[in-house]
Amino acid sequence: MEGWAGLPFSTRLEALQKHSPLPIAQMRAFRLYSRKFVDLRYMNRLIQSSAIVSNIVWPLSMAFSLIDQDSCFSTNNKGFFVNFSSFSFDGTIVRAIERAGYTDATPIQAKAIGPILEGKDVLGLAQTGTGKTAAFALPILQRLLTGKRCIARALILSPTRELAEQTRKAFEALGKETNLYALSIYGGVSTSAQIRSIKRDMPEILVACPGRLLDLMGQRVVSLKDIEMLVLDEADQMFDMGFLPSIRQIIQTLPTGHQTLMFSATLPPEIRSLARDFQKDPIRIEIGNSRPVETVNHIVYPVMQADKYAVLASILKENASGQALIFTKTKHRAQKLATQLLDAGHSAAALHGNLSQSQRDKAMLKFRTGKVRIMVATDIAARGIDISGISHVINFDMPDTAEAYTHRIGRTGRMMHSGIALTLATPDDRSMLKIIERLVGSPMERRIVSLSDSDVQNVLDAHADAMRNDKKELHSQKRGSDRAVLSGQREHRSAPHTAHPYRNSHNSSRNPAPRSRGRYPKEYASIP
Repeated sequence: MEGWAGLPFSTRLEALQKHSPLPIAQMRAFRLYSRKFVDLRYMNRLIQSSAIVSNIVWPLSMAFSLIDQDSCFSTNNKGFFVNFSSFSFDGTIVRAIERAGYTDATPIQAKAIGPILEGKDVLGLAQTGTGKTAAFALPILQRLLTGKRCIARALILSPTRELAEQTRKAFEALGKETNLYALSIYGGVSTSAQIRSIKRDMPEILVACPGRLLDLMGQRVVSLKDIEMLVLDEADQMFDMGFLPSIRQIIQTLPTGHQTLMFSATLPPEIRSLARDFQKDPIRIEIGNSRPVETVNHIVYPVMQADKYAVLASILKENASGQALIFTKTKHRAQKLATQLLDAGHSAAALHGNLSQSQRDKAMLKFRTGKVRIMVATDIAARGIDISGISHVINFDMPDTAEAYTHRIGRTGRMMHSGIALTLATPDDRSMLKIIERLVGSPMERRIVSLSDSDVQNVLDAHADAMRNDKKELHSQKRGSDRAVLSGQREHRSAPHTAHPYRNSHNSSRNPAPRSRGRYPKEYASIP
């Protein structure tokens, strides 16, 4: 056994399997249940079960040598990760994982996949961008490979349309060869089209927002009598947005004995008490204590409220590469800021609740494909955007809670990529900034933008000129409309009075003033 530790893992595993009758499934279980701090009693039992039968005394150090960066763990500066080969996934799923470029499972995936495959309830709390979707999607696909087809057996509830569509696409990519179909159900689109899709495609996986799901259940289009697995994705937002009565109503229609999974980036104590009502002896998994991901660099720009746009213009000029996601508090401010950036020559789009679903889809498609570099959004997008190209998240307005900050900046630095989170902080934001710094664990870097710089002043002048031009254009359009109306009145008075065959008290001879089509595309038009 001399030189054993220097051998590759595959050679060591071959030798162990050759000299020991330990089944392959148990070997995989050994690799799966091993963690950064190994349970010595469990390892001792495992070693004895293989060594006594084969009459070979395996030293404890040999078993420990199985755990290295060549096997189930890969060591880097971020910690320990289980290799996906440790799980007994079907070949169709393994090939999908390889196509996606995944090799090592993230901590939440490593700890959650095993219990989910065993049918246990799981309460998963992990930082945004650590792979929670794959943590439940992969075991769900594995379990659905056996059993009935063409009936709904798994239900994923999402708080927003964007997140529901993102989750559906994840199931579609990971289950491409499984012949399992996932369908997303949410409001803002035609109900009849969704009904046709349900009847035509007969999905095994439903990814739904609670409101539209209850609507279709009331029409007896969707039946949940065969649901085996329920997932509450972003559970804290589901509760915060007032979905609790709807969720209770949905759960009451599910068959008894179904598996319930909850995943979220944050889970406050008051929400945890509610979560206990929906689960039976759940396995609680917490990764990172809800802190923002460590791959994000946090920077604060102290600024006065009136100077925010000038500072933002300077930031965008300095950081001209990569895509940027800018968050505002209100829908009106998101639309106004996107319009200002368009006037300044930036490639920008807006995403907020006043847009129709088709307009939101167009904006998301442009941002996802790189046709738009800057997306200005409200918190509606904080849980629904998963784009690897986002290098900067800019908080134009300070979030209301530290948890909202975690969700916002979680759109960058995903899956161990680096990212930058910039926050424009006014004097009124000092208290919230201190709370966020406690959550981050260290003071944030401060940077000052001098508004006396000529470049920043030019931006302010250009913005002011654009505003003046808008006012002039609106004024000229109004004067033109008034002149047209007066001209029509004079012509009507000077013309001889003749009875019109179709005229009555309900129609008028006055033509309406011509309407202006507006200066911006339809997807940027906000509904008041």
